[in-house]
Amino acid sequence: MSVSSEADPGRLPSILDRVIMGLLIVDGVILAVLAVLFLPLHVGSVPMPVSALVAGVLNVLIILEACRLSDRTWVRALPLIAWTAAFAVCTFGGPGGDVLLPSNWTTPLLLVLGVVPALVVLVRNSVNLAVARGAAGAR
Repeated sequence: MSVSSEADPGRLPSILDRVIMGLLIVDGVILAVLAVLFLPLHVGSVPMPVSALVAGVLNVLIILEACRLSDRTWVRALPLIAWTAAFAVCTFGGPGGDVLLPSNWTTPLLLVLGVVPALVVLVRNSVNLAVARGAAGAR
């Protein structure tokens, strides 16, 4: 059910593709919130930011599925944009001055591991698609 340039470049995405993309965007938001909530996890007195690693892997999987569903880069990036926006909202303090993110090295680690691997996959897939389109257009 994927929309690819090889199958039919003029075909619109199906309703199912749009629903799945919407769910991927919601998954990005939920993943960001859960990663932030589990970021302060400690084993004894040692911080164990396992949620940063999990967020990085799951964001890559979400972006791979988004790349399968669409051939437009901005549509492919929507789940990552949603993840980043949810992370940004979590950086603000609450009404009582409470904060969700600790002010130590784990917060930038979550941001880097959550965004960079998924961004690399997104750019790589978009470049590969552009090269394939260019090669197909040159024939």
